[in-house]
Amino acid sequence: MIEQNNENKLTKGEDYYLTPEGYKVFTEKYHLKRGYCCRSGCRHCPYGFDKNTGTIRPKK
Repeated sequence: MIEQNNENKLTKGEDYYLTPEGYKVFTEKYHLKRGYCCRSGCRHCPYGFDKNTGTIRPKK
């Protein structure tokens, strides 16, 4: 098993949380730390990706 270095370690409650169904949901803080939009329609996407249109809202 490959260990993550300290830069890549996820912190529960800060980078993600678990839903009652057991899914891992990434926070806005995690997305900003990652630095780009993955275009997956994430629940807390700070980049404004719209899954229905496939576009990213321009920043104001």
